[in-house]
Amino acid sequence: MMTKNQRLVYIALLASQAVVISLLERAIPFPFAFAPGAKLGLANIITCMALYTLSTKDAIKVVIIRLILAALLGGTISTFLYSASGAALSFIGMLLVKKLGPSRVSIIGVSTTGAVLHNVGQLCIASWIAQTWTVLLYLPVLSFIGILSGVAIGIVANYLLSHVEKLHYYRDLQELNQI
Repeated sequence: MMTKNQRLVYIALLASQAVVISLLERAIPFPFAFAPGAKLGLANIITCMALYTLSTKDAIKVVIIRLILAALLGGTISTFLYSASGAALSFIGMLLVKKLGPSRVSIIGVSTTGAVLHNVGQLCIASWIAQTWTVLLYLPVLSFIGILSGVAIGIVANYLLSHVEKLHYYRDLQELNQI
């Protein structure tokens, strides 16, 4: 069985990977010129891994640590606000869809839900800041990109999860989460 220290190290590893991915993604220009500001959401790979390998409470810790450290290392208050709103809505949606069970929704569906809801959360904050709902007219474009990136991220997360499941400490994590 995994000890508390091993679990904390695993949480720290996931969070640090998510921070590095977030910072790298910020440095890479997005390939879709018709959607300024859109990103692939590569850190969502780590969120998916956390959702499927940790308890909900520990997965939330991974997301919060990523948000705070990414903002401190390369962001501003406004980027934190946008990221936090998107991440919160995304995480809640992913969690609810995951609870439907693997027979109904795969990790790809969970990831896609998270990608679309992340955009919704960010656009809600943008409309609040701009004090107009017209910002939400950008939602169809971002949703299309969110679906594409959500599927791609879900495929990568599914691949990683299938390989993590082969590792002995993954079984220990699952046992610990059931206690």
